[in-house]
Amino acid sequence: MDPAAAPFPYKLVATDLDGTLLRDDGTVSGRTREALAAVTAAGAAHIIVTGRSVPWTRPILDDLGYEGLAVCGQGGQVYHAGEHRLLTSLTLDRQLAGLALAKIESETGPLALAVSRDGFDGEVLVTPGYRLKDAVLRTTLVEDPAELWSAPLNKVYIQHPELDDDTLTRIARATVGGLVDVVMAGEGIVEVLPLGLSKATGLSLAARRLGLKAADTIAFGDMPNDIPMFGWARHGVAMANAHAELKAVADEITDANTDDGIAVVLEKLFLG
Repeated sequence: MDPAAAPFPYKLVATDLDGTLLRDDGTVSGRTREALAAVTAAGAAHIIVTGRSVPWTRPILDDLGYEGLAVCGQGGQVYHAGEHRLLTSLTLDRQLAGLALAKIESETGPLALAVSRDGFDGEVLVTPGYRLKDAVLRTTLVEDPAELWSAPLNKVYIQHPELDDDTLTRIARATVGGLVDVVMAGEGIVEVLPLGLSKATGLSLAARRLGLKAADTIAFGDMPNDIPMFGWARHGVAMANAHAELKAVADEITDANTDDGIAVVLEKLFLG
C-alpha cells in the first residue's frame, strides 16, 4: 500500500486485540500488518486497546514487534510496549469488590472467580471451576478464596455454571451498578471493574500523551466492552463477528477478524 496515495483522514487508529486485530489463531495477517504500517508511515498513531492485563498482553505485543502505547486491563493500564514499562495502573477497591460479589451471588448463587493482580508481572489467580478458553494463558490456581484478596487487584472475573454471559452481565449490572462496573469482554469473560473505568478512559489518557483527541480517532472492536471506546472515538467500526450490542452502536461494520476487516477499512480510507 502506498501511504502517499491519499491523505489519511485520522491521526489515531485504535484497535481491540482479540476478535479484532488478532485472527482466531492468535496471529495478525500480512495484509493487516501492511495496512497498519501504512497508517504509521502516513504520520498517524496506532494504539492497541485490550481487556487483557499487561502480563497477558505483553507476549503478544512482543511477537508482533509492536512498540507503541497499549491500553490494557479494560482501560486501567497504559503500557509502553517499546520500553516494556507500565506507565499508569488503576486498582479495584478490594473491599468494594467483595461487597459487590456478595450482592451478585445473592441473586445468582455461587460464582467461579478469578482475579488479575496489579503490576507489570501481576498474576491471574483462579479458583476451582473457573474455565479458561485459552489454555495458553498463565494462571495460578488457588484453593483458598481468601488468597484472591491478599494483594492489589485490577479486576475480578466472574463465571456462573449455568447462566450465559449476557444474562450474568445483565443481572450483575442491575445488582451492583452503583458500586462497580460490569462488562462482557468475550466468551466466558465477564469482569468486575472500578466504577467509571472503560476502554474510553484509558484510550483518552493514552491519546492525550500523544497530543491526540477523540476527533482524531477511528476505533475497531468486537465486544460490548468496546462500546465506550466507540462512544469516545469519532468513528467506530465493528467487525462482522462482533456482538450484536456493539454492532448496534457502530458507525460502520467491516469484514470479520479472520477476513482482514481492519485492513479493508484502512485501505478504503487511503483511496479517499
